[in-house]
Parts: sequence; structure tokens; C-alpha cells
Amino acid sequence: MKALGIVFSNIHDTNLPELVRMRTLASIPFGGRYRLIDFALSNMVNSGIDKVGVITKRNYRSLMDHVGSGKDWDLARKDGGLIILPPFGDRDSDGLYNSRLEALRSITGFLGHCDEDYVVMTDCDNVCRINYNDVIEFHRVNKADITLVYRRSLADEDNPVILETDGEHRVINLKYERKSEGENKVFANIYVLKRSLLMSLIMDSLSSNFAHFTTDLLGSNVRAMRIMGYEHKGYFAAITSMQRYYERNMDLLDEKNRHELFGDRSVFTKIRDSVPTKYGAGAVVKNSLIADGCVIEGTVVDSVIFRGVKVARGSVVKKSILMQDTVLGENVTMNCMITDKDVVVRDMRVLSGSENHPFYIPKGSMI
Repeated sequence: MKALGIVFSNIHDTNLPELVRMRTLASIPFGGRYRLIDFALSNMVNSGIDKVGVITKRNYRSLMDHVGSGKDWDLARKDGGLIILPPFGDRDSDGLYNSRLEALRSITGFLGHCDEDYVVMTDCDNVCRINYNDVIEFHRVNKADITLVYRRSLADEDNPVILETDGEHRVINLKYERKSEGENKVFANIYVLKRSLLMSLIMDSLSSNFAHFTTDLLGSNVRAMRIMGYEHKGYFAAITSMQRYYERNMDLLDEKNRHELFGDRSVFTKIRDSVPTKYGAGAVVKNSLIADGCVIEGTVVDSVIFRGVKVARGSVVKKSILMQDTVLGENVTMNCMITDKDVVVRDMRVLSGSENHPFYIPKGSMI
């Protein structure tokens, strides 16, 4: 059973406006040395999917710089491999796509030239470890038209699609709930269906004037089609806001979460030939993730430190996320902060947010 992978790189850009000002959602740094798209691509490669199309919209220069030819994911191939699907407007529209369905309409030519039986579609802000072979097998055994992956969780205000299923895992209703009590079957924005069916649905959506893939197209066909729900039981991080981004990075300080996310299956990323991190004689590091190429001479506690970060003597970093090549001068105090790439903080500065509202410093800033 051959499968084609589709990754949406921009669908939820509005959830993190600060971080996507100069990049696409897919290339947001995460977990010390990764980008969000690394998890989606790695899940597909580990599941034997060797043709992956990445739908882009805007600000995707950094994404292209990161993924390159796909070599680091073993997707640099003459036949298939990693394919960037750049944006283009519809002939009847002055703008680019505004929804998942419009994005799919823009790649019908690409879908028509593929020969894979199945399509696995996912957003790039789903940080999880999932074997798509298991989902496709579930889809096949249950003779499903479409399989939707869900997780048991509280409804997320930024992604509130709730699935209702019967005793045979068939989806009988799709609903939006911004707030809900108790645990629900929250849709993970992962779809499995036959390529021929996807193309048919896209064509039908034009005549029906549908705007949204999940609520309009699937919602109207929930009774007519056999739509099944597949439960993902492992660690799942939905990056739906700046607060969620901070919390999900902090999740990785827990060994149980790290094991569930990384486990015995590799998460691939762009290789950067950096020297090992250097720790000064007075350095103190507790319960933190420190990437390679850093110089740590101060104190780092409960924090996630990306590649090339420098923390000078006397500086104290607590419960913070310092992205690539951040430089802290001497005697700097940082608490519950998020610094983007290439931030410089001069000596003797005191900066603090809170766990419920971390403070963000934009890329290239000097404080």
C-alpha cells in the first residue's frame, strides 16, 4: 500500500503571529534543535512514506533553507522525495488560499500526477510520534472512506473540533466547541483517505461552493460516507498559541514525555556541524535541555537552550527558551522568557515574564 504524504505548513499561522512574522509555522524552532516540520516529516519517513508534498503560502524562505533537498530525512530522491508546493492564486481570485480546502484545490495537478493509493495529510504543528502504517491498516480493515486521527483531551480553544463516534469507531458527528468540560475526542488534524477520493471531494467542493475541508466538506458527508476515528494514545503537543508553545517546550524537561516523543524512532533534522557545548568552571545546569555549540558559564535551570547560545558569567536563566545564537552578557537575569534567534541581551539586564504569560523577544533584538 503506497501512500503520499501532504504537510500543511501555514494553515494555523494566525495562532502564533509573533513567531511567524519572519518564518512559516513549519520552521518554528522547537525542543532545542528541531523545527516543527521535523516531526511531521520524520513520522512519514519512519512509516515508509517516501513522497511528501509540503504546501506553502508565504514566508517560507527559512523553511526551504531548513529542509533543502530533503537529504537529512532521506527524501532526496529522483522519483518522489520531498516536494515543495509553492503558493499560487486561483484565476478567479486576487489572493492566495485562506483555508485547507483552497490549498488542496491549488495542488490538484500534483495529486493527479501521483500514483500512490492513499494520502496521509497532517498539519506541521502536531508534535507527536505516530506510525502511519497502523493508521492505514486501521483504515483498510474498517473499510473506511476517511480516517480521522484524534486524541483524548480537553477541547483546545484554538483547535476545538470534537469527534463523536459510535461503538464501532465510526464518526457520527463533527462539532466545534471552544470550551468543554471533561475529556473529549479532539481532532488531531491528521487525515487518511484514498487519493482518488480526495480528488473527487475537491472537485465536488467546487460545485457545492464549500470553503472548509473539515466542517463543510466532511461535516456534510458524515452520514453519507464511512468516516472512522483512530485514537492516538502517545504524547501529543498541539502548538496553538504562544502559551502552548512555551508549555510544550517545558514538557520536554519531563523524561516520560521525551521518551514518548522520541523513544526508539529517530526524529530527523538538518545537521549542523557544531562543536560540543562548553561549560565554564562556574557553570550550573539543572533539569535543562542544552543543544550543541553552546557556551554556558552562568546558571541554567528548567530551560530549553538551542544551538549556539552563550550565557556569560554571573547570568541566571530560569524557565526560559533561548533560541539559536542568543547571547547573554554578564550578570543577566532571565525568568520565563522566550528569545528568538540572534537576540543579544547586554550586561546587568533583568527580564522576567511568568509561567502563565512568558515574555517574548523578537528575532535579532538587542536589549
